[in-house]
Formats: sequence, C-alpha cells, structure tokens
Amino acid sequence: MEKSKVYFTKTITKEKVVEMFDVLNKELKGNIAIKIHSGERGNQNFLKPEFWKPIIDKLGGTVVECNTAYPGSRNHTDIHRRLIKDHGWDKYFAFDLMDAEGPDMVLPVHNGFILKENYVGKSLKNYDSMIVLAHFKGHPCAGYGGALKQLSIGVASTQGKALIHSASKTNSQDECWGELMASQKDFCESMADAAESVVSYFNGNIAYISVMKNISIDCDCCSPAEDPCMEDIGILSSLDPVAIDQACIDLIYSKTNDKGQKHFLERLESLGGIHTVEAASKLGYGNRVYKLIEIK
Repeated sequence: MEKSKVYFTKTITKEKVVEMFDVLNKELKGNIAIKIHSGERGNQNFLKPEFWKPIIDKLGGTVVECNTAYPGSRNHTDIHRRLIKDHGWDKYFAFDLMDAEGPDMVLPVHNGFILKENYVGKSLKNYDSMIVLAHFKGHPCAGYGGALKQLSIGVASTQGKALIHSASKTNSQDECWGELMASQKDFCESMADAAESVVSYFNGNIAYISVMKNISIDCDCCSPAEDPCMEDIGILSSLDPVAIDQACIDLIYSKTNDKGQKHFLERLESLGGIHTVEAASKLGYGNRVYKLIEIK
C-alpha cells in the first residue's frame, strides 16, 4: 500500500490550523459536518471555540456533536445544549446536536470485528462531507483520543456509544458500564468498527486535523481532567484517520526528553490503545505506514 501523507507543523496557532487544512488540497463538498469535542463541564483542557473559529469560518459548515453515554453534563439533550451555550459554541457557529431526537441513523459496518451496525445521530444524513477536528490526548478507557475516537465514539449516538463500550451487548447507557462492559480488546475493535462505518458513509469526502496541545492523560470528557503532562507538540493533518493517529502516537514516543512522556505512555500502553489503530488498519480504511511532511 502506498504511504499515506500526514502533514505536521510545530507551530500551534488558530491561523496555522487553516494552513494545515489548505495543504491537504481537499475540497469538502456540499453541507459540511465539523466534528468537535464540546468539552465536559469542568474540563480545563479542551480546545475552545475561539481556537477553532478560523477554520470553521473558512469552511462555513455546521459544528456537530452527540450526547454521551456516561453521567455528566452531556448525556441528555437539554443539559448538553446548556453546556454548548455556556462553552460558547453556539455563539459563533451553527451547532447540531445530531442525536438530540431519535430515532438514530443506523450505518452498516463492513466486515467488522465486533459490530455489525453502528448507531449515529440521525441528522448525520444531512451532511455530504465531514472534517474531524481532534484534540489528541490520553483517555481513561481508550488509552488515547484522536481521529479514530472522534469518528467512532464521537459520532455515535448515546445508544451507539453504549454498543461500542459493551461490544454490542447493550445499547443502554445504564447497563454498558457494568458486567456488560467490553474487554479492552473488544472495546478497541468496536471503536475501529464504528469508525469504519462513518468513513464508508462519507466515501472519501472527509478530512482530519489533530492538535497535540494540552496533552493530558485524560480526555476532554473528564471533569476535571489531570493537567497536561507533556509539552505541546504541534498540529497534524491528513486524509487518512489511521495514519494521523499513528503519527501522533509516534510523535509521543519520539519525545524521550519530555518529563511527562513516561506518564502518558503508561496510560496509552496499560489500556492497549494502539490496538484501535491496528484494528482500523486491518479493516482497510487507513494505513499505518505514512510519510510525515513537515510544514514550517
């Protein structure tokens, strides 16, 4: 397989995000879904609307998010909408909470390890293309969060998230955390399966930007999260979700002089986070072999 291109810059500014999209030379057609992480209430590390504003203004699409499957301020439509307002997302942008109302849209998973289908917010049907704006960091369940997590857990509805966390045993957010919770291997494979369904749905009309800033071992869904343990690294962009996640992980491993690297890798490795990348690669919608192209 030909190496995928991943672009990288050490410069982290909101203006540089736009440049990192432009180097992809990718036209996103029609109505664009702009996938972000709205940030749990009390989280101090998530990337704020002001940081993403230039790229969102350039694309002119709709910012999208879905409800969660864990207790907090984002697991039901009414409280999630209050948080969206309080965090300032709807101050600047058109915002679509895609699973605000059911029934969910069901996407087929092609030759998945665990899932046969993936439940996503029903208004995904309104979009012709997508850009995934990911904040790369750790995660208490997945080991790390990047493009693949945004495609899978991020686009899944509450029911879809429960199916992923339980490896298809239940679609109930009240049941997926107990005895029905998936093994770590099955959870990673379920995420890879779910991401495949979204990639297939957009059929090439999708792009990815990942920002390695505020690198905590915790996700933006934690309230509060542990403070960042590593120095900021940069911004990456690609048309390949597997390659961009692999490149982010490789950059973490390369930072041997960073005092927080060991702590971050303990989180990543203890949860086998790389297995999501391995599984996604085996499903064939991305490539772990890539060419890193630095943009000054």
